[in-house]
Amino acid sequence: MRKVIFALTLFLPSLTLASSGGVELMKANNDITDQASLQAGAKLFVNYCLGCHSAKYVRFERIGADLGLSDEELKENLMFTAEKVGETMTIAMPAKDSERWFGVTPPDLSVTARARGTDWLYTYLLGFYLDPSRPSGVNNTVFKDVGMPHVLWERQGWQKLVHEEVTDDKGHAHEVAKLELVDDKMTEEEHQEKVDQYQQDVRNLVNFMEYIGEPAQVDRLNLGWKVILFLGFFAIFAYLLKHEYWRDVK
Repeated sequence: MRKVIFALTLFLPSLTLASSGGVELMKANNDITDQASLQAGAKLFVNYCLGCHSAKYVRFERIGADLGLSDEELKENLMFTAEKVGETMTIAMPAKDSERWFGVTPPDLSVTARARGTDWLYTYLLGFYLDPSRPSGVNNTVFKDVGMPHVLWERQGWQKLVHEEVTDDKGHAHEVAKLELVDDKMTEEEHQEKVDQYQQDVRNLVNFMEYIGEPAQVDRLNLGWKVILFLGFFAIFAYLLKHEYWRDVK
């Protein structure tokens, strides 16, 4: 069967790893007001992340209220590590065991999106590639020698890192590293459809992680423009009042 190799310029056109080791972050373009995206991201989070990573600063009850999910829907679709909706998103895996298995205790993900940024997370989850020298068999373009395995590989497919020489606009040749998706079963059209779906999956997951970093963010943003509007009107009345007082003083 014909071996189909898709260059990263087709899959991730903006991700080019320079020889210096830096990587240009791609735009996540997520939207925390998109409730359907948040629901899809929550499902991915509990199925692929919550086995090793906790999110102990957010409660299932708050997620249900913000994402439009009933207690029954929470228990059926998201609550695999808890019994009551008032519990937080914790895990049962002991820290000592996780450190022995992975070399480091997986961090809590409650505020990772705030600490790293959504663009970093988006690029990171798209940047895994095969590396036999690593215990997990993979490495990452954004986080070198990462201890985390590529848990989403079935949704994305495997990538490999290749180096090639390119010439810039000034005629200078330099080496760059790129990722290539390798697959020998699907056509280009089928593979591109899978790629598009994976990118959307990652965007949904990053969207949910941004949400749990500050669940009140949507309310804060909605309230913010109202406060600014009020201050604008108040400034007009304050100016007119000031003008009226100072007219008598003058």
